[in-house]
Amino acid sequence: MAIASKSPWMAMVLLFFSLMAPPSYAFYLPGVAPADFQKRDPLLVKVNKLTSIKTQLPYSYYSLPYCKPDVIVDSAENLGEVLRGDRIENSPYVFEMREPKMCQIVCKVTLGEKEAKELKEKIEDEYRVNMILDNLPLVVPIKRLDQDSATIYQHGFHVGVKGQYSGSKDEKYFIHNHLSFLVKYHKDEQKDLMRIVGFEVKPYSVKHEYEGQWDDKKTRLTTCDPHSKRLITSSDSPQEVDVNKEIVFTYDVDFLESDIKWASRWDTYLLMTDDQIHWFSIVNSLMIVLFLSGMVAMIMLRTLYRDISKYNELETQEEAQEETGWKLVHGDVFRPPVHSDWLCVYAGTGVQFFGMLLVTMIFAVLGFLSPSNRGGLMTAMLLLWVFMGLFAGYASARLYKLFKGSDWKNITLRTAFTFPGTVFAIFFVLNALIWGEKSSGAVPFTTMFALVLLWFGISVPLVFVGSYLGFKKPALEDPVKTNKIPRQIPEQAWYMNPLFSILIGGILPFGAVFIELFFILTSIWLHQFYYIFGFLFLVFIILIVTCAEISIVLCYFQLCSEDYLWWWRSYLTSGSSALYLFLYATFYFFTKLEITKFVSGILYFGYMLIASYAFFVLTGTIGFYACFLFTRLIYSSVKID
Repeated sequence: MAIASKSPWMAMVLLFFSLMAPPSYAFYLPGVAPADFQKRDPLLVKVNKLTSIKTQLPYSYYSLPYCKPDVIVDSAENLGEVLRGDRIENSPYVFEMREPKMCQIVCKVTLGEKEAKELKEKIEDEYRVNMILDNLPLVVPIKRLDQDSATIYQHGFHVGVKGQYSGSKDEKYFIHNHLSFLVKYHKDEQKDLMRIVGFEVKPYSVKHEYEGQWDDKKTRLTTCDPHSKRLITSSDSPQEVDVNKEIVFTYDVDFLESDIKWASRWDTYLLMTDDQIHWFSIVNSLMIVLFLSGMVAMIMLRTLYRDISKYNELETQEEAQEETGWKLVHGDVFRPPVHSDWLCVYAGTGVQFFGMLLVTMIFAVLGFLSPSNRGGLMTAMLLLWVFMGLFAGYASARLYKLFKGSDWKNITLRTAFTFPGTVFAIFFVLNALIWGEKSSGAVPFTTMFALVLLWFGISVPLVFVGSYLGFKKPALEDPVKTNKIPRQIPEQAWYMNPLFSILIGGILPFGAVFIELFFILTSIWLHQFYYIFGFLFLVFIILIVTCAEISIVLCYFQLCSEDYLWWWRSYLTSGSSALYLFLYATFYFFTKLEITKFVSGILYFGYMLIASYAFFVLTGTIGFYACFLFTRLIYSSVKID
């Protein structure tokens, strides 16, 4: 750090590499104050939802016949956690700091027909149990066979496994009823205080046997007895799941001192070894940007150089002929498009979305959206979306006034309701499907009411305030006057066909982000942590530049062929990348996911439809405003006789 303090350039380089580093070295704020424990202090284990990558439907932990505490207490959850389907509750597992325990009985359960059926279904769908200790999620350490000493961590342990007894072909279901916990702690030698830095488990399936009558936790097990040093290290005699079967739930807990400091305890969760792929993605995207930047620079130089110097230099016949196209349409280029009101609405919504993403990304890169703050990212995005309504109203009203519109209240209402209303309608239908499956992922009525309150109580009034401010300002002046009679557009070459150029235009913005998109989809649908916001921010900047440049290039070619209907075309050119996003999501569904349930499939495509719609609004707005500035720039420099 002494070097960095002497050289601001060195400090900038260090900051860049800290942001771009793989997450094992990534920068983030821990988010909550550390909890200090003394020896024998109680450690309360909490349980979270059951999750499956095969169904994408979370369920409450106590929806299965697990041991319950005397009173089940729900933890307070933020908006993001509720929307994610988290249901955090207390559990009968209570440890004491640095007090190892062996073969502790939790309870005995006799399965009825309904319980056995539910357990078998959850094992079939590969559900995992998620637990939390001191805000750290429970992980299962798994040694990688292809690498020496490399350990990967899976979130949560499987409810059970399917298997066969030796000599039998019948598939049976076995439950993980014995949990061997390991709590890692970091010790402060001076104060004799400890902080939890790791929470691991090894699950086993054991058919427990006991002596005499069942006497609750005083019962002496013959299969697991710390007095006779009989400990569980394998699942050789597993516990089968079937009607009327007795299941005894037990656990061990051990404690291990660790060198990992409290501030770095999330590093093992965020470890990703494929940062080279991210760099490849960045380089691939930069190639696209350089290619487009070269084309834009060439266009600007060739078209504007002589205009700015007021045509002092001699033009060759070929150059003059090439440039006549876009100059000829100067009297029509700023003619308001058809459905100009809807263009204002979508441009305003795009500005709102852009503002939300930009601020979220900056906060994430600076480390404020710590992974320890569950649901923090979603809560932040929702609140930012609501407050960015001010900019949405302002942008749509400014554009509407440019088009000589007068009914600004109508535009404001449409801006406030079109995009959120569509998303809310899709979300409501998907939520009804989740309700039908009795999943904990269904958003409760109170949360739904809170979302509507945020929308109607804060977002809509802010859109009105923004619109009022935008409409009060004097209208933007067009650089050139618009003719009263529209000019006829000559017949266009096949490659200038609107549909063809729009579809071609979406390929490059999508190409710039699709590798990073793979990691984002994996984190969402395969329940992995995504914490490489440094890479993501860089990809976001590249996306902005690519959308702007491809729209400018195609807009210029369009104007050169004397087609002045550029307003909607500029929006749709970069916005069409959303179509490729949805097609890629479809490809991802069939190649990477193992979703088998019909409802889960509808959920996936419903949420990806919302994501694609949002991506369309974002990229379309970037492309539109880039062309808007480009056309104003080139026509303001033209000398009109």
